[in-house]
Amino acid sequence: MTVILIPVLLPLLVVLWFWSRLLFSGTWRHSPAWFTWSALLLLLGAGVTYLVGSLAGASLDPEEACHRAGETYDRAYRRAHFDEYTHWFPLHDKCHAGYDLVPAWVNPVFIALPVLALTCLAYAVGLTVVQRRTKKKGTS
Repeated sequence: MTVILIPVLLPLLVVLWFWSRLLFSGTWRHSPAWFTWSALLLLLGAGVTYLVGSLAGASLDPEEACHRAGETYDRAYRRAHFDEYTHWFPLHDKCHAGYDLVPAWVNPVFIALPVLALTCLAYAVGLTVVQRRTKKKGTS
């Protein structure tokens, strides 16, 4: 477990360090770097969200995972909907038609975080362009 946590937590701590320095100094509103670090943080969150969703009910035996969750296992339903479990997105691991082992929040959050990251990157690019234009006007 530690081998998995170190590659995830180390980049997270580095990103949080750079992100919080700009936040506490109060210069985040006019800093393209802050929005870039925010985008990286959001993308890291999207990766963790996908990992949580893909490992939900993590077991080699789906019947055992369903019983551990307190749900019945419908073998016929899983056979009929086998293609749902082979897709990368949206994440599903259903025990039967009414219960999914993947939490309901995983798929919407996995979409929202990259969209927010792209918004942050676009704003960072916009800030950079505006700052360069005002810098050129000031020197000429």
